[in-house]
Amino acid sequence: MTVRAWPERQYDDVTDDTSTWRDFARCGEVHPETFFPEQGCSPKAAKRICRRCEVRAECLEYALQRGEPCGVWGGLTERERRRLLYDLAA
Repeated sequence: MTVRAWPERQYDDVTDDTSTWRDFARCGEVHPETFFPEQGCSPKAAKRICRRCEVRAECLEYALQRGEPCGVWGGLTERERRRLLYDLAA
């Protein structure tokens, strides 16, 4: 059995190597609407979950690469991701 090392934790690898960061994401343990709050609602609940997630960096990278237009990904809101991309481009 091989072991894949993720940040702060180790997970047993799936024998056919089909596991991804999503398989280990904490957001899979709660209702998806938590990560897509309505206009004017707070993203704090989603951010609390993200802070404890072992694959937060992978999630954020995925959202940035795909240009996810809404929701909380990797602990950042849409506005925070846009600001991050702007800062990286500068």
